[in-house]
Amino acid sequence: MNIIAIIAVLPLAFTFSACARPLNTSAEQPALSRRVIAADDARFLYEGRFDKSVSSAPVVIWQGSRISLDFEGGSLAFLFGNAAGQNFFNAVVDGKNAVIAVKAGAAGRVEYPGELSAGRHRLTLFKRSEASAGTAVFLGVELAPGKQAWRPAAPRYKLAMQFFGDSITAGACSEDGAADQWENRATHNNAVSYGALTADAFVADYRNISISGMGISAGYVETKAGQAWDRVYPYAASPRAGFNDWTPDVVFINYGENDDSFTNGKNLPFPADFADGYVALVKAIRGDYPSAKVVLLRGAMYGGSQSQELREAWEEAVTRLQVFDPGITYFVFKHWSSNHPRVADHKALAEELTLWLKRQEFMKPYL
Repeated sequence: MNIIAIIAVLPLAFTFSACARPLNTSAEQPALSRRVIAADDARFLYEGRFDKSVSSAPVVIWQGSRISLDFEGGSLAFLFGNAAGQNFFNAVVDGKNAVIAVKAGAAGRVEYPGELSAGRHRLTLFKRSEASAGTAVFLGVELAPGKQAWRPAAPRYKLAMQFFGDSITAGACSEDGAADQWENRATHNNAVSYGALTADAFVADYRNISISGMGISAGYVETKAGQAWDRVYPYAASPRAGFNDWTPDVVFINYGENDDSFTNGKNLPFPADFADGYVALVKAIRGDYPSAKVVLLRGAMYGGSQSQELREAWEEAVTRLQVFDPGITYFVFKHWSSNHPRVADHKALAEELTLWLKRQEFMKPYL
């Protein structure tokens, strides 16, 4: 059962900053009595693409990013520095999830809202809301006085999976009701996205670099896919991320929905340069991941499933890419939804993709 601790409904407009400021204190527990494990402590396990230019104040950016720690005691609080926009996390302790929100501002202390026994626990802090909605500086955790913490055992992943895409892959609106909504990102949960579920099915190390509204040539945001896939932050002017510390075995790429829906909504022709842009993007990704298997995806919403213009342009790009590189393959989803996929839709998509992957020769070493 999820416990939801919503601190505030936050504005969408924000700027990116990694500045940390003094923490708020709690009247109930004097600051000197707390046991603080700082963010740069080696006991933390970080998984994902972070801004670690300030080691004591890493910025949590992309959805699916994870911070893990083993700790003991009956209390836990999360310490944050500058937070911008909307930031929601799944705080999973001993397999039980609580959703926490980080209030926009210079500093914040968020108590874990679940019940804790006095023994040893396993924490995973998972960023469920997407990078383009907000970012937050992580400063560490606060434990009960005198309690200990340990670095978690190394995860026993069978392989590593990287997903690139738009709102579908980000898990936008996944827990919304009948209509899509963007005002409160608390219901946008990347942990239930088809990518996260597929990675779970293969016990895979999972990374997600996706931006809602983004297209190859056209979309609802200014940034294009070719400008953001390799960036620390979700905008073109961001510094480029490093690629030496983590290498995926399989890369999934799912774009095109916004190129179709945006141009249709504006009564514009489908972008004539879509195939060229798609090919250029995939070749760029291949350049940084030369040994990975690349899987090109299409579908999950109306455009990817039903648009003839998108299908033809995408198929042209796929044909050109397979001539260029036999290590590139593709998969088209059968299931699709008119709204953004909800939890049940993501489960159906993940089941399709998982079943297909289990039949592929390149996946046999990981089964």
